Amino acid sequence: MTGFKWLFTGIVFTILTGAGVGYVILKIGAISANADAKPGVIEKWMARTSLHATMDREAPKTPDAVALNDQNLVAGAQLYKEHCAICHGTMDGAPSPIARGENPRPPQLAKEGVEDDPEGISFWKIKHGIRWTGMPAWESTLSDQQIWTLALFLKHMDNLPAVALEALQKSKG
Repeated sequence: MTGFKWLFTGIVFTILTGAGVGYVILKIGAISANADAKPGVIEKWMARTSLHATMDREAPKTPDAVALNDQNLVAGAQLYKEHCAICHGTMDGAPSPIARGENPRPPQLAKEGVEDDPEGISFWKIKHGIRWTGMPAWESTLSDQQIWTLALFLKHMDNLPAVALEALQKSKG
């Protein structure tokens, strides 16, 4: 029993020491909190691992609730322009001033699209946002129908019909 007691004490001591060192590192500001600092390897790994695990568990596996047709793609284009383009760019792929100041930088979806992602993944990202990024949760602003319409638009952003592209250009303002 004495060996087990020493092992248990060693484990507890190691955990408490690690927590204490972590606290000191945070308390003295050794991990930068400014938006223009590059995230470290561990921070990126933690964020990516957490995001993928959460989406695997929570993202809808069902097909998009919105039909693929020109009307819905136009509606998606209008929603994208109104809510998404400020960070994710327009069809020219040029990042906005806001996008250039965010860290991590938001993907410019005309260039780095999400067409390969299942629509349920895009739906989840739009609805819930992504922690440790500038991606907000839209669930209190957009209805599920609007979010599914955006997910449909994003799925087909690389191959939009002329009417949807025209809607994007017209709403450019």
